[in-house]
Amino acid sequence: MSTPATPATPVPSAPAAPSDASGSARRTAVVTGASSGIGAASARALAAAGFDVVCAARRVERIEALAAEIGGRAVRCDVTDAADVAALAEVVGGELHVLVNNAGGAFGSEPVERADADQWRAMYEVNVIGLLQVTQALLPALRAGGDGLIVNIGSTAGRIAYEGGGGYTAAKHGTQVVTETLRLELCGDPIRVSEIAPGMVRTDEFALVRFGGDQAAADKVYEGVAEPLVAEDVADAVVWIATRPSHFNVDEMVIRPRAQAAQHKVHRVSGS
Repeated sequence: MSTPATPATPVPSAPAAPSDASGSARRTAVVTGASSGIGAASARALAAAGFDVVCAARRVERIEALAAEIGGRAVRCDVTDAADVAALAEVVGGELHVLVNNAGGAFGSEPVERADADQWRAMYEVNVIGLLQVTQALLPALRAGGDGLIVNIGSTAGRIAYEGGGGYTAAKHGTQVVTETLRLELCGDPIRVSEIAPGMVRTDEFALVRFGGDQAAADKVYEGVAEPLVAEDVADAVVWIATRPSHFNVDEMVIRPRAQAAQHKVHRVSGS
């Protein structure tokens, strides 16, 4: 289950959006789930591309360190908590240019017959409801920015079912459908809507969390795969989309390592 909600608390030292060398306000990006993995890599990459990045996540120490590293801003935010999300919108202010809905996760790998309903609820809450709440809160600022972009981090699990993945695939199918619906509903607004759907990405925490801290089980996912994607590969895709001209929309981008032809077709080097 998600961590119990705590009072919404923006990091006290969160500064106002800075200006560039010409005195013009820098374009602003928000990245949720920025405390590790794809979120942290995306925040770094967007900052390197010139964005003022608001790093949002539950683990304050991590996002404070990240914000200090990249010259961004840190906001403590559990995307499943409406008060936290409202506080995030207050820190962002009147204009926003890029929203990366990255907060998500997979919990458990039991077959449907033995699945834990609480784990399914937690996955739906963070992957779908959290995305909904953050998007709703920040849409006014994206409109006001005049050239907005929403990038939802989905998964190839949102496109195909596999054994042991029922709850996660259901949640990520939800991410995909919310993205498609937003694109239809926002047609005519100055906002682009994209989804990046990665396949096998090796990060420090994703598989470990899914398997309840079982390092051996987490390692087995990548066993024999010489070059899975890493967080920086997904971040590179985020920045590429974010730096396209405003008329150029990437509806969806499915990315996998070369070794993964499909969910069930992965080349593994024997003896690794």
